[in-house]
Amino acid sequence: MENYVLNNGVLMPKVGLGVYQMKNQHEDAIVWALRNGYRHIDTAAFYHNEELVASAIQKSGVDRKDIFITTKLWNSDHGKKTKQAFETSLKKLKTDYLDLYLIHWPSPKYIESWEVMEQLYKEGKVRAIGVSNFERNHLEDVLKHGTIVPAVDQIHTNVFLQQEELHQYLVKNQIQHVAWGPFGHGNQQLFNHPVLKEIAEKYGKTTAQVMLRWNLERGISVIPKSINPERLKANLDIVDFRLSQEEMRRISSLDTNKRGFVNPNNKLMLWVTQFIR
Repeated sequence: MENYVLNNGVLMPKVGLGVYQMKNQHEDAIVWALRNGYRHIDTAAFYHNEELVASAIQKSGVDRKDIFITTKLWNSDHGKKTKQAFETSLKKLKTDYLDLYLIHWPSPKYIESWEVMEQLYKEGKVRAIGVSNFERNHLEDVLKHGTIVPAVDQIHTNVFLQQEELHQYLVKNQIQHVAWGPFGHGNQQLFNHPVLKEIAEKYGKTTAQVMLRWNLERGISVIPKSINPERLKANLDIVDFRLSQEEMRRISSLDTNKRGFVNPNNKLMLWVTQFIR
């Protein structure tokens, strides 16, 4: 597994496994992934499956120290609840430290939560801290009030939503870009796009593999989700080819920059989710 080096020197696998909406019946998929080369598991308190991840890690036989575990602080736990939420995640994950802890969304009181996370980092309880779904204005707020530059910003990124402007800001500030939803939530228009299909055929790959490789070529980490062993294997099998500059340019032309209700600048959404657990 190849790694990116975070701004504090910590190594993070370039490809991880996202486990959003995975339930107990999907445990075998996580176990299979760990036994077959995955070393980064991305979960969150809001996914309600941290205990499932812990069980899968134990059953996999892979040593905890060899696994990069990411989890996230949910919106209803911002502010004074942050430390307890962190301890609850540790308990559910059956570990005494995290590799990466993220603020899931920039809902109210995220600066208070960041202050607590900085303290957790200084105490050695987490190897790196970062954010998720933060736009430039949110990041500038963190940089203004905090003392530690976030190691990661995990944001919705795919061929139709390329986030180039924010990506360049992250690169400039040495914040690792991590892409969630790299397949556009299974968007068939992506999988069947003629440009991606043509490139995939050239390399003997799938369009999914081309999309993941496109992210890696930009220096972006990916956390695709799958419960299918063949697709899990394929999502790792993307290191034996490189896209040309012309192919990268063609893919960049597919950006539509369209978002739905789930938007970090949607104040109504951020306000409502404070009351959801």
